[in-house]
Amino acid sequence: MPQRDPPDRQSVGRILHHRATEAPDAPFVLSDRRTLTYGEAHRDSNRLANGITELGIESGEAVLVVMPNVVEFILVWLGLGKTGAVQVPVNTALRGNLLTHIINDSSARTMIVATGFLDCLGEVAGDLEHLERLVVFNPAGAQPPLPHVLSHLDRIDFPQLLEAHDAPPGDLPRHHDLKAVMYTSGTTGPSKGVMISQRQAYGYAHGNFELMDLKPGDIYYAPLPLFHIAGQWAMCYSSMIAGSAAVVTERFSVERFWSDARRFGATVTFFLGAMANFLARQPRKPDDGDVPIERALVVPMFPDAGSFASRFDMKIKTTYGSTEVSAPHRMDWNDPDWKTCGRLADEFYEARIVDANDEEVPDGTVGEFVIRGKEPWLLMSGYWRHPDWTERAWSNLWLHSGDAMMKTSDGRYYFVDRMSDSIRRRGENISSLEVENEINLHADVLECAVFPVPSEHTEDEVMATVIPQPGCTLDPETLVRFLEPRMARFMVPRYIDVATSLPKTPTGKIRKVALRHAGVTSSTFDREKAGVTLKR
Repeated sequence: MPQRDPPDRQSVGRILHHRATEAPDAPFVLSDRRTLTYGEAHRDSNRLANGITELGIESGEAVLVVMPNVVEFILVWLGLGKTGAVQVPVNTALRGNLLTHIINDSSARTMIVATGFLDCLGEVAGDLEHLERLVVFNPAGAQPPLPHVLSHLDRIDFPQLLEAHDAPPGDLPRHHDLKAVMYTSGTTGPSKGVMISQRQAYGYAHGNFELMDLKPGDIYYAPLPLFHIAGQWAMCYSSMIAGSAAVVTERFSVERFWSDARRFGATVTFFLGAMANFLARQPRKPDDGDVPIERALVVPMFPDAGSFASRFDMKIKTTYGSTEVSAPHRMDWNDPDWKTCGRLADEFYEARIVDANDEEVPDGTVGEFVIRGKEPWLLMSGYWRHPDWTERAWSNLWLHSGDAMMKTSDGRYYFVDRMSDSIRRRGENISSLEVENEINLHADVLECAVFPVPSEHTEDEVMATVIPQPGCTLDPETLVRFLEPRMARFMVPRYIDVATSLPKTPTGKIRKVALRHAGVTSSTFDREKAGVTLKR
């Protein structure tokens, strides 16, 4: 197993300094717009770090980042990681109340924002409590004026940050310092900001480096959003640890995936299960086996994985992970048991499967997966500004994942289901409560329940059972159009049942188990089959 750097070097700034010193001209990030070498990444992120410091942003201060998949996002991630400022990446699909919650909960005074997101920001401008400054990035280069509703905020154009000197910052953050707050969907409440130390980010990335057998010369192509840990840590940070190159493209495209892989000469990739499934469903071509990708991580694995690997002549494996827990499991290439997520990396972690009272259950019994590190700072440091959530998550000195698992006597772990009401659709975690809150804003809705149903593409689809107000009729397509401007596209329910009542417990709680069991019926509205498309 590859040796990890000593703890005092497990930070973004120190790893990049090492790579830039060792191989300054080696490619680090490849894109259609530009190639970024390790030396250029080190120099330009120094400039950004110094520019950020000159703005008066202090170590430990939150900075929101709302940018598309561009090389400059990587530079921002690196620059903030060198200053000690806390990166708070924002899902670019968010809007309305969900966007407002994250901006306000972060308590950030500064946002680095792409021009394409300014209109969404303007829609919630009147509800923002802490934001004082915008650093505006325009991929096209020109700097348009701010929308009038944002004109009260201080504005700095992104190129100004790059005018700072390129000397390395004086004191780089240490491995136990806070690096980022990553918002992940709450399952019983609003989205939670997960506090990530420099060492946890390094540990996740190094784990992926080990899983993928990364080496110098590899080209890691994974069209995943950079505001997620998979794009930012699994691809970019792992590549930096290995001295390989990462490919940054705008988004995943079934039509372009293989041609992009060939064009960049990709040797390694990371598929969300739905991505691999979409590609597997495409018509076979004579050159399917003639692709440069040699190794692929598929999360979660899907039943036809073996034939997929054979068809495209690549080795595959899977794992389990989350923002809070990182990725603590390891497995071999082309393991014939596609249902397992591997064995625990027990040199770093210890774990149990427990019942509702935190008592360990026998092997072969389903329970909640709980974990803790054998060394400090390997798992989340807590929930940002919410010590009560942190205390619950770390109950009885174990970090509770909220996921149901089973372990066999030979040490293999099997993910079973989510123990909460969260939904995972095509790599995105969705809080059922947040979707319900938006549906309930419709004047004709009395109450609703949102829950996952199985997707033909792996993972989940979002389904809602909605009860209209007395005397009202509710058209599902009208409800979809109501929700469209209020939430990210991936959150809008695909399936909608209009019903007269919801199944409830004697204490009045909705029995979502019964709804999930009933699932999609012949009378359920399916917006995809109905041809109701959402705007991008």
